[in-house]
Amino acid sequence: MRIGIVGAGGIGLASAVWTAHRGHEVMLWSPRGEPPAAGQVSLRATGQLETTVNARLATHAAELSEFADVLLIAVPLNGHRRVMDALLPHMRAGQLVIVSSMGSLSALYLYEAALARGIPLSVASFGTTALTARRRSADTVHIMTRRTSLGVSCLPMSSQASALAVCEALFGEGFTADENALSTALTNINPVAHGPLALFNWTRIERAEAWPQYHFMTPRVAAVIEQLDAERRCVAQAFGLQVRSIERHFAQSFNTESLRLADIAAELHDKRGGPPGPTDIRTRFLSEDIPYGLVFTIALSHVAQIPTPATEATAAMASLVAGEDFAAANDLIFALRLPAESVNGLLTRVNTNR
Repeated sequence: MRIGIVGAGGIGLASAVWTAHRGHEVMLWSPRGEPPAAGQVSLRATGQLETTVNARLATHAAELSEFADVLLIAVPLNGHRRVMDALLPHMRAGQLVIVSSMGSLSALYLYEAALARGIPLSVASFGTTALTARRRSADTVHIMTRRTSLGVSCLPMSSQASALAVCEALFGEGFTADENALSTALTNINPVAHGPLALFNWTRIERAEAWPQYHFMTPRVAAVIEQLDAERRCVAQAFGLQVRSIERHFAQSFNTESLRLADIAAELHDKRGGPPGPTDIRTRFLSEDIPYGLVFTIALSHVAQIPTPATEATAAMASLVAGEDFAAANDLIFALRLPAESVNGLLTRVNTNR
């Protein structure tokens, strides 16, 4: 297949190398205008996959969309709407778009915006990334993990089986069907983990100290994360959905054996020694995971009319510490008309078969 990848960060480069290594033709587009090079480039991976592959580079969204059978969006959540708006005028009927990973129902935004233009797309979503990776340089990426199990949803739901087949062709086995796109959005555990980790280690971030994340997921920090996770799952239940716990996420992603979150963190630290925590106050742990994760969960809790006090307190404290209004930073909540939505109305939209 011809795969067009949006994003040249760690996940974008890792996805490019992984899919090219599996025999697909790959083109990269960096929406920030910072591609690894011009024209064609050799990309190198270390870690879970040791290889060098060739990829083509696009200079704009139109070139990427014209090339690709499948588009994979691998940019931070705060760039999803901007990238989707750039791609929309150039998309064509029948294309499959994979959002990796999806939050704040960005996949629903793209799907409905395309339909409004008369373009029937299939939009698949991951609740987290298939790979974990860090970019070492403009053309080198270190792949740390290929997740052993990953849920996928698709809009429309009638395209679910074909989307799963494509995901397996790109990344290999281990994909399962999520109930719908809302389930996928609520599966992402990054916001519930990253928010408390950043807040309770803020002085380390502000001083740019080196600190391993799992070592500093201490028992009381883990307890707060567990409260946020419980509220996330309560919101999901209000929409009739069952999503995995954060403990189950770690077991499926990293084959952990411990049962309690604090013990899981200690186990991961012993096994991996990292990954390192953020050292920049503009960290995505707050700028991405608070508005597009916790604030989104709060918006859904208002739709379902259930309380989420720990989530609201964490989001408010993040705004206070960072000096930013994260509640106003999410550009999808109003675009999706969530404040005026009902539980049944939103479920109808994400369960569409047309």
